[in-house]
Amino acid sequence: MKDKLRRLPAVNTVIQAKDWQKGTSEVPAEVITKWIQEEIAAIRHAMQVGSYNGGTEQSELLTQVCEAVNRRLAEDGPYLLRRVINATGVVLHTNLGRARLSQAAAERVAKAAASYTNLEFNLEDGERGSRHAVIENQITAITGSEAAMVVNNNAAAVYFILSVFAKEKEVIVSRGELVEIGGSFRVSSIMKESGAHLMEVGTTNKTHMSDYEQALSSETAMIMKVHSSNFTMRGFTKSISAAELTALKKQHPELLIYEDMGSGSLFPFSNYKIGDEPEIKPAIQSGIDLISFSGDKLLGGPQAGIIAGKKELINTLKKHQLARVLRVDKLTLSALEATLLAYHNEERTKEIPAIRDMLKTPEELKTQAERIAEQLERMYCCHVREGTSLPGGGTMPDVLLPTYIIEVTAPNLSPSALAKELRRQRIPVIVNVKNNSCVIDPRTLDEKDERDLVSAFLSV
Repeated sequence: MKDKLRRLPAVNTVIQAKDWQKGTSEVPAEVITKWIQEEIAAIRHAMQVGSYNGGTEQSELLTQVCEAVNRRLAEDGPYLLRRVINATGVVLHTNLGRARLSQAAAERVAKAAASYTNLEFNLEDGERGSRHAVIENQITAITGSEAAMVVNNNAAAVYFILSVFAKEKEVIVSRGELVEIGGSFRVSSIMKESGAHLMEVGTTNKTHMSDYEQALSSETAMIMKVHSSNFTMRGFTKSISAAELTALKKQHPELLIYEDMGSGSLFPFSNYKIGDEPEIKPAIQSGIDLISFSGDKLLGGPQAGIIAGKKELINTLKKHQLARVLRVDKLTLSALEATLLAYHNEERTKEIPAIRDMLKTPEELKTQAERIAEQLERMYCCHVREGTSLPGGGTMPDVLLPTYIIEVTAPNLSPSALAKELRRQRIPVIVNVKNNSCVIDPRTLDEKDERDLVSAFLSV
């Protein structure tokens, strides 16, 4: 073993083996050196655990490292953030960036990125303006709120609202709504960081109006409702809506009712028999003081936290020092503006990729699956059958979208090995591995994705 390990090439030996920078000047030398180190370390580890099955002569090991680095140069280039093809059928795939922007939104981002803009400049009077004004009119027109602003994500919006309006004061939350969102971030933890004092009421499965009434005190600043967007609870349950809670303001006029609506649906999915996700506009109209929701989930836009509600409260948030800490840039605002513009017309809204993909019919998906399978059958065994897709992104946890999937098996590769090879293609393809096959769900594939997916499979 020691003799084999000694034959591994030194990093400098690999660097001197060829002119790595030739034709790849975009890739920094430091990055190439790091890749060489990683490839040598990978071979060393494989030898030590007994999984290495390559050549062990010095020349063979040098060639193997060089070829591995060459592949990374060809596939990765200088960029780590790359386009991938999502063939999992999960529309809002958190690990793959959640919602794709519409063509209109992407074009607006590109235009704003390459230009100066009136981000904080009032074109009418030639004076400094507010970046909040760029998007506020769009949000208020669509949601019916008095005022609105945008921060960098919904978790930031929750923290911001609690910190400004409930610091060192009590916030009442139902025990059944103390949820954990992605990455192990918990509502209770965010509340603690904001300086607000959590007052739990009710039980996990049942919270009554009387529970809220009995918890109110002179120290209460807010009742917070949290939408359970990433789980569902059924059976012997009861909860009080934010709209019902507004009745408590008659006896407690200073009390704030705030709802974290998480997913942020502005589209009537229930009209298309897709779940029963609550919509933002009716919630605003119910008299709630503040609502916050995500921009990159069911809304189908960029990552953002949108806060809408009473003008007096929004103005307080705009003037707070945290508003600058949490503000978004011109690229986010331009993408969000273009996305929201589509919501003025329901048919245009269907052009937003997240919504378009969720609305695809089983008939459309069957045709697409059969078309892909026909092209892959030159090299693979393919079986098209019924399946289900997921909305994803911590939304609609009990919704399964009917689809058609393609189960693909390769003659000389295991499903996991095929999935790995697909991830190593020039444009990586991400598939599910189930039932001893690689599974393609066409729900998340547009025309370009479909062409590139077929090309990737045929290149393995």
